[in-house]
Amino acid sequence: MSKSLVAYFSYGGRTAEVARRVAAAAGADLFEIVPEQPYSEADVDWRDKHSRCTLEANDPQSRPAVADRVPDMGAYDVIFLGFPIWWYREPNIVDSFLDGYDLDGKVIVPFCTSGGSTVAKAVGSIAGNAPGATVLEGATLNGASDAAVDALVAQAHWDR
Repeated sequence: MSKSLVAYFSYGGRTAEVARRVAAAAGADLFEIVPEQPYSEADVDWRDKHSRCTLEANDPQSRPAVADRVPDMGAYDVIFLGFPIWWYREPNIVDSFLDGYDLDGKVIVPFCTSGGSTVAKAVGSIAGNAPGATVLEGATLNGASDAAVDALVAQAHWDR
């Protein structure tokens, strides 16, 4: 029997709400990806070309520090990875999280919240930051129905 984790980064709370629903539906543990230096409202102003999120997005190697670690990542087979879309992909803090673990052999099921983008571009980026992991299609879960959450959870049960 596989053990699942929902790891998520949320700035405004929308992704956190979805992450709690995914964890409940999957019977998974929950872990919040918290940056050591929290993001302020000015930091996430995508209209400002000098804001923190814009500068990080323009530097794919940028890795903001994560405040805490999953105590035993080796215990998990499936990781549901949640985040808001920033600049058409996952925020760099999510890449920092991925870089912090050996994810070889794990299944990653990404999900996002977004004002207009889908999870599609993030899937390739996540795969590049999680060598050896299998990254599934995932889903965009804006105001997601229970059926959409259940469909995301069902992805983790693909025939390995």
